[in-house]
Amino acid sequence: MTDTTKAQILEVARKAIHTEMLSLKRMEDTLGDEFATAVEDIYQGRYRIDSRSVIGIETEGEPLGIYPYALNDISLFKRDFAAMITVRASVDGQYLNTYQADGLVVSTPTGSTAYSLSNGGPIVVPQSKVLTLTPVAPHSMSTRPIVLPDTSEIRLEVKSRSHNFMIAIDGEATKLHEGTVMTIRRAPYEAKMVVRGDITYFSTLREKLMWGADPRQ
Repeated sequence: MTDTTKAQILEVARKAIHTEMLSLKRMEDTLGDEFATAVEDIYQGRYRIDSRSVIGIETEGEPLGIYPYALNDISLFKRDFAAMITVRASVDGQYLNTYQADGLVVSTPTGSTAYSLSNGGPIVVPQSKVLTLTPVAPHSMSTRPIVLPDTSEIRLEVKSRSHNFMIAIDGEATKLHEGTVMTIRRAPYEAKMVVRGDITYFSTLREKLMWGADPRQ
């Protein structure tokens, strides 16, 4: 590959990466100086294609107004600093729980290392066929994250002292009014991700979370 060709590919790749994606609070396999090396590996065919599940949301009572699909998570959270929100959750038509918390995160396996993890959610291997519900600062200590099959249909309804709440879909947020019924389910398609051939999920976990590192050194 000539230097000119490399420069052209790098420029196209940089333009293809949306600015918002760079600010996501999730682990990235390729950063900084590794970017050029990653492009070279892809050009030489040293990569694989991973499939990642996507979730979507539908609303009843009020239009959503933003893109309804997420690779990482869909989060509900309060607008008031002082008051919690109440989220009634049902799974496949069965009542699950009424969460009193600052918010609730529904995440895919890919998103398990993002907002969900920072709120005590589990790390989920990307190929797992599950979704996780993680409460944000719940009122009750007995309210814990739960893992569900990704075939589940999750129905949520929020009550709030301010009569509205915020919803964020992979970081893009909007306001909804209480009483809006939301249904979250796995999307009918998957996202395809290009992964360098020498990168594994577990090696990324060890590096980013510093597993096995001696803090005394």
